[in-house]
Amino acid sequence: MPTEHAVPLYTVTPFVLMLLAIAVFPLWIPRWWEHNRNKLLVSAALGLPVLALYLVRQPSALLHTADEYFSFVLLLAALYTISGGVLLRGDLVAGPATNTAFLAVGATLASLVGTTGASMLVIRALLQTNRERTHIKHTVVFFIFVVSNIGGMLTPLGDPPLFLGYLQGVPFTWTFRLAPHWLLMNGLLLGLYAAWDAAMFAREPTAALLRDRRDTQPLTVDGAVNIVWLGGVVLAVAFLPAPLREGAMIGLTALSLWRTPRAIRTASGFTASPIIEVAVLFFGIFVTMMPALELLRLRGRELGVHEPWQFFWAVGALSSFLDNAPTYRAFLALAQGLHLSSDVVGVPNAILAAISVGAVAMGANTYIGNAPNFMVKAIAEEAGVKMPSFFGYMLYSGGILIPLFVLVTLVFF
Repeated sequence: MPTEHAVPLYTVTPFVLMLLAIAVFPLWIPRWWEHNRNKLLVSAALGLPVLALYLVRQPSALLHTADEYFSFVLLLAALYTISGGVLLRGDLVAGPATNTAFLAVGATLASLVGTTGASMLVIRALLQTNRERTHIKHTVVFFIFVVSNIGGMLTPLGDPPLFLGYLQGVPFTWTFRLAPHWLLMNGLLLGLYAAWDAAMFAREPTAALLRDRRDTQPLTVDGAVNIVWLGGVVLAVAFLPAPLREGAMIGLTALSLWRTPRAIRTASGFTASPIIEVAVLFFGIFVTMMPALELLRLRGRELGVHEPWQFFWAVGALSSFLDNAPTYRAFLALAQGLHLSSDVVGVPNAILAAISVGAVAMGANTYIGNAPNFMVKAIAEEAGVKMPSFFGYMLYSGGILIPLFVLVTLVFF
């Protein structure tokens, strides 16, 4: 499409307002925003003008966006629903080695069942194990860093932006090349956490440690058949083309709902509300971002972002406060508009790696950077953990993660 036929710049306004609503409304009007019908109202109000524009201007683009949206939401729904049928119970001795192992396992699971699925699978068992301890806050903060964000970097299943890349044509196995980034960041964070938790463990009251050793229960897994269905989703995404891929995910989700006793889902705190929220918000995001993506492809050179390190920090900064999935798509479109070497989906490998790592990892910088962050915070507070405030959490991320990201820049970008 020639540049002179590009949409006007003002058509990006609904997309900007959509992202601002997602970032600001949970803090500004939390009680109003917690209802999914109000999220739908915002998505519809901002999305309908863009929908009307493309119905007249380019109906084929709407069909492509609808296909992408359906696949995206269906994957998240399948992973969330099936993982919600697995309940990990138990109460181990809450020493530094045990807690570090929980985080390491969660980081591995995050790339297999998604950061949301891994967070929901592991967080309750971790909190149960630590319920006798008085110093728990740092454990939940590191859990958000490692399990809810950075752990989901190795497959398109791990985090929504990577699955969007997969839908755009990034090969399923391409994200395996991010293993060095994953290992460096998670290795350093787990090492730092182990030392931190050891120091906190030494400060625990003797009575708390005695209760912790006395009140132990072995780990058990209820609803283990869902692990089979999760494996089926992985295979479907990796090897089946659309629409067989979507059909398989629907079938596996239905099997999970049918075969999992209701008591397991009740005990794990499973409800449909979070996935409805995702579907409603991403309807607005997918529609409103169409003009932005078009303009970035056509005029991306004018922004002056060309080098991998620039992409890493630009994507990461926006992913810290806005949703990381549309941020990924926007900067992928920008990179494609630069017409550099076409290693994969029209961009160099180094730039796609910078976009991917920035979107996934820097979602950990704030509570609103990635969906599981707030979910884990809410579950921890429900269990009696006094979590940091919004800006208190940023003191942790600023002191721990920003130096880590500087190191990642020096090593990789």
